[in-house]
Amino acid sequence: MNADLLTALQAQRIETPSWGYGNSGTRFKTFAAPGAARDIWEKLDDAAEVQRLTGIAPGVALHIPWDEVEDYSELKTYASARGLHIGAINPNVFQDEEYKLGSVTNPDEAVREQATAHLLDCVEVMKQTGSRDLSLWFADGTNYAGQDDLRARKRRMRAGLKTVHDALPDNARMLVEYKLFEPAFYATDLFDWGAAYSHCLAIGEKAQVLVDLGHHAQGVNIEQIVAFLLDEGRLGGFHFNARRYADDDLIVGTTNPFELFCIYAELVSGANSADDVTRRTAQNVAYMIDQSHNIEPKVEAMLQSVLNCQEAYAAALLIDRDLLREAQERGDVLAAHRVLTDAFKSDVRPLLRELRGELGLPLDPIKAHRDSGYQARVADERGTQTGGGGYPVREKAGIV
Repeated sequence: MNADLLTALQAQRIETPSWGYGNSGTRFKTFAAPGAARDIWEKLDDAAEVQRLTGIAPGVALHIPWDEVEDYSELKTYASARGLHIGAINPNVFQDEEYKLGSVTNPDEAVREQATAHLLDCVEVMKQTGSRDLSLWFADGTNYAGQDDLRARKRRMRAGLKTVHDALPDNARMLVEYKLFEPAFYATDLFDWGAAYSHCLAIGEKAQVLVDLGHHAQGVNIEQIVAFLLDEGRLGGFHFNARRYADDDLIVGTTNPFELFCIYAELVSGANSADDVTRRTAQNVAYMIDQSHNIEPKVEAMLQSVLNCQEAYAAALLIDRDLLREAQERGDVLAAHRVLTDAFKSDVRPLLRELRGELGLPLDPIKAHRDSGYQARVADERGTQTGGGGYPVREKAGIV
């Protein structure tokens, strides 16, 4: 194996989300899975299984207060003992009753203060766990025209973000996520990458944009957004998933693998750029999974997500950059396109099996997981929790 290729593949890192190991689903229904993690300690145990089998997923993102504990130093030690570290801290400013009209953009100053206080509490969690990133997603928005002053909400958003930005420790970042629509049905306060980018520019150097692959309109060219933000030095991270119609949170790479490959192609290009800003930005991107596995086995689904990212990255590394540049410079449209598709169509599985063999990892991580009996053991130990969420049961709703 080419030494540079081996070095790049060994350095790849994918952060998995704590919430992906528990019972989670859609607003309609959460189907309980045997052995699904019941608390953050069990979530870390499951994440350690993914790391053991892949070798590239040592980071685990937390969601506060879902993963709240009394002693975060103890949690940090527990993770470290399992070959893990705490990744991005994700505050929750969308579930409390007070947030019906928004959190940091709420017209009620007291609610805004409550939301900001929680965000600042999460900054303290970052300090205690050694996390580098504060990952911010807001459900804030309005349902009807005239419900609130849109410009006032924009100013409230910026003020809240600025307060949190200025409280971040050295070498920490805030990653500002956006979403095209939902759960607000008329106007979403952080409605696209441009809104997030504009806030980040105004707030400060520690503010960067987070791109969630499910948060765009159909047909949006996400890799172009990635390239733009890389060139601006403002791409901070990803929430990798896949969607068919809206924010479905399907396993990354399952609906549009070529899009995932093209995104990685831009990231690899950026990481090798002659431009210092672009190169540093690409080399510090946080690669995170954000998925709610509703009908899939939790650990196996997470493994598939990580492995799909690994395959897309490996294929992007195979792009003949010199040949691509030559075709682009002479305006040979199809030749340039074929350079990309040749790499995309390459079967990288033998390459990755070779890599795993050199690193002492299972050649087939999913088979190794199934053969290990891990899932049967945790199902026996943890049992099955009751599912929930979404619309009420038909009988209870009086529907026959």
